[in-house]
Amino acid sequence: MQKVRENFLIASVICITAGAFFSVANIMSLAATIGLSGIVLFLLGMSIKSNQGLSQEDILNWTPDSTQLPDAGRVMYRVDVTLDEPKKCTVLCGPCGHLETLDTDRPVTYVCPACSVLLWDEEE
Repeated sequence: MQKVRENFLIASVICITAGAFFSVANIMSLAATIGLSGIVLFLLGMSIKSNQGLSQEDILNWTPDSTQLPDAGRVMYRVDVTLDEPKKCTVLCGPCGHLETLDTDRPVTYVCPACSVLLWDEEE
């Protein structure tokens, strides 16, 4: 059960809606029971804290797995750049699986320090 809060809120909406349909059908005992259960589920759902996912420290320390990339007829590589400050760029060399972390934006050219393969060269 990953998203407990969301499950409680969805169940509450379903119960409240079902209770409204039963009240229209003039089945008041069932409508009251299901409707009140929906209100209780809604209150429980609103009181539970939602999972936020990764913490700020986990986001800052994230790096991709250093594995070799498959050969696709040309040199494969992977570049990940953070959007927020501090800027951090990780470059994964496909042929050797070397992972390099740079404290800057994506460089214009890059040669893998482990296997000396030119990964890209963008002429401006």
